[in-house]
Amino acid sequence: MPLPDASDPPVSPLIIDLAGTTLSAVDRDRLRHPLVGGLILFGRNWQDREQLSSLCADIKSLRRDLLILVDHEGGRVQRFRTDGFTHLPPMARLGEWWFNAVPGDPQRSAMQACNAATACGFVLGAELRACGVDLSFAPVLDLDYGTSGVIGDRALAADPAVVGVLARSLVHGLLQSGMANCGKHFPGHGFVKADSHTDIPRDRRSLRAILARDAVPYDWLGSTLASVMPAHVVYPAVDARPAGFSRRWLQDILRGRLGFQGAIFSDDLSMAGARLIDGRSVTYTEAAIAALQAGCDMVLLCNQSLEGGAAVDGLIDGLDRAAREGTWKPEPASGIRRLDLLPRTPPWTWDDLMVLPQYMQALDRIP
Repeated sequence: MPLPDASDPPVSPLIIDLAGTTLSAVDRDRLRHPLVGGLILFGRNWQDREQLSSLCADIKSLRRDLLILVDHEGGRVQRFRTDGFTHLPPMARLGEWWFNAVPGDPQRSAMQACNAATACGFVLGAELRACGVDLSFAPVLDLDYGTSGVIGDRALAADPAVVGVLARSLVHGLLQSGMANCGKHFPGHGFVKADSHTDIPRDRRSLRAILARDAVPYDWLGSTLASVMPAHVVYPAVDARPAGFSRRWLQDILRGRLGFQGAIFSDDLSMAGARLIDGRSVTYTEAAIAALQAGCDMVLLCNQSLEGGAAVDGLIDGLDRAAREGTWKPEPASGIRRLDLLPRTPPWTWDDLMVLPQYMQALDRIP
């Protein structure tokens, strides 16, 4: 089944999840809905490589244009850890390597830290692609201020220039594997202590201060980033809305000032940081429409397929109704940007990957 013609792309902004390790009849109906553009996987969807590969093939048999996504960064955020998957280090280890470089020692140089980052990106992408996964939400571009528990060692470093250099190297490895990338969490989640999964963090710094540090990796990486995920953080000096629901952050700053042209994903709409907009509690449908109208191309609703998935069906129905009533207008450019994230080269099979010289060399370079 060929991919849809990019001149008439489906605008399918919803990224949903599923409860188990196989597709139920209800899952299949949801994934066939034209407003659904992809599926995010979690640890509960994993049994082993054979099962994961079968699940991904089953998803693609329904629609080849569906994006199969996962949070698989390394360290404590790595969904698949057994049956041959490499245990990737937390990204902070790459930053430590950079700062612990020994002058005159080529084996302990900053350039070797870059090589290690490229190796991590290649192994991460190649192993996922061998099982049918299209994209991991990586790299994390947040700065490590030492205050955010939810970010912590997921951050590469505290220095925005070092984060930019190491992230570029990691993205290069992903590209070598045939996988796109997603920088997160724009413009930066590392300064605030609160966790947006359970709270509504507020970063009270000025726009000038944020652009001078936290947003620097996004500016420097430029067209290297294929997609970006904004933070569920309120920056009251800039906008009263969290960044993922703010036209000022997404349209004026990210796309306008920084010139970003790729896709924008919302973070999970079920997080506490997404449930209060303009001082009012909102439904999933209202949150999705607010994010899409602000400039997101796709919106995620995670962990709501459990116990029947009424919230998932409610969001699909709500957005469908909004489109029919004209309260939300699909943007064709969003459909193009979604399709651009699909891999364009065939993956290596797992067996072929295991004897691939590039892969074996990469394993040796991972700290």
